[in-house]
Amino acid sequence: MTKHIGIVLFKDFEDLDAIGPREALTMMAKGTGGEWEVVLISEDGKAVQSFLGTRYLVDYSYENCPALDVILVPGGLGTRAEMNNPKHIEFVQRQGNNADWVTSVCTGALVLHKAGFLEGKRATTHWGSIAELQNLGGDTTVVNDERWVHDGNVITAAGVSAGIDMSLYLISLIKDPATAQRVQQMMEYYPKPPVFEGAATT
Repeated sequence: MTKHIGIVLFKDFEDLDAIGPREALTMMAKGTGGEWEVVLISEDGKAVQSFLGTRYLVDYSYENCPALDVILVPGGLGTRAEMNNPKHIEFVQRQGNNADWVTSVCTGALVLHKAGFLEGKRATTHWGSIAELQNLGGDTTVVNDERWVHDGNVITAAGVSAGIDMSLYLISLIKDPATAQRVQQMMEYYPKPPVFEGAATT
């Protein structure tokens, strides 16, 4: 039986939060002979427009989505509206409660918090939203100095590009480290960003 990794899209999600992990996880899935499949999901099954204005076709709606073994919630400005969308929260709760892994990137952690998955756990989010996650209350230990945080079956990633790191780590868990290393090599993901000497940092 095929195992499903579901990435939940919504209006104004941050592109790389979803597509970075999709790249890594789909590369893994394509090498498993049908063992794994990565799917995109929206509330009504219709195309979703990201914060950057890209329209993404999806595979399933909340109603016809198969049971997910991994659920991934991206972030972006749209998370604030989705935190107050009962259909979105109910879907994340329903699928997450039965999934082996519950994951988020960036401010997707705010949604996981609202859905109850961060209670009693360590978690992280985008550096600019650390205080926002802390202010949601509850018994969540918010971490601000790690690219991803693994606690139980929940893995939260920091901002945007950190979702790729988290996905490679997840691959090492659901498959093995050698598979994660091969995906990293295929993606040529060995970050060596430019250094801007003298530039102000925040």
